[in-house]
Formats: sequence, structure tokens, C-alpha cells
Amino acid sequence: MQKIWYLAYMFLQCTWGIIQTSIGFLLFLRYFHTPHKFFYGTVHTSWKRRDGVSLGLFIFSPECKNRMEDDWMVTHEYGHTFQSLLLGPFYFIIIGIPSAIWANGKRYIHLRETYGVPYSFMFAEGWADHLGEKMKKRFGVCD
Repeated sequence: MQKIWYLAYMFLQCTWGIIQTSIGFLLFLRYFHTPHKFFYGTVHTSWKRRDGVSLGLFIFSPECKNRMEDDWMVTHEYGHTFQSLLLGPFYFIIIGIPSAIWANGKRYIHLRETYGVPYSFMFAEGWADHLGEKMKKRFGVCD
């Protein structure tokens, strides 16, 4: 059953999610020299940057020394891949742009650091956390 799921997932990411998957593939080529692993239908790349990004079939996250932080980041980015499946070509408008502003905007960084507002407070990020956890349980993703 999981093999069918992975094939359907990859097919949808390469059709309905072709825009973000294509950009993810280009980023994958850019970071080809860094460690990669297959992660339940996605290609997970560890890089030296501090941020994470999810583009269709491709997940990019920091090389974490802390196992808990790494698990959270990969699960979170995995959740974004399901947003990509649901939203297809609308992913960047609904998720990508607002997420980039929330993650990098000085005002929002200040809000999180000063007032302790959780990263998941922003709708797209909370939804990604929820989807990542839900899909890991549903499809038996465990370490």
C-alpha cells in the first residue's frame, strides 16, 4: 500500500505541483554536494543554512545537531509538501509568499523574539505542523 501511496504522491507533485517541484529540483541541483536521503516520498536535503524550505518533492532543512529540532523541522517541511499537493499552482500565493514574509520579515522576527509568539501562529505554518504530524501517523512514518 505504501508503494502505491508514494507513486501517487510523486505523480501529483510532478503534475499538479510541477511549479514548486521544478524549482525544488533546481535547488536540489544547487545543493547536490550536501547530504540527501529519501524521506517518505520526498527528497530531503540537509544544508548549512539555518532555515528550511519545502518545494514540491524536495525538502531542505538545516544540518541539526539536536535530534528533536531536526525531527520538528523535517516534519514541518513534510507538512508543507502536503499543502503543495492540495494547492498545486496556488501554493506560492497562499503558502510560499506569506511564509517567507513571516519567517524573514523584521517585524515578525521581532514579534516572535520579543513576545514569544510561536512560529506556528501564522496560519500556513500551523497548518504545516498539523499536516506533517498527521501524515507521519497516517502513513506510518516513524524513526
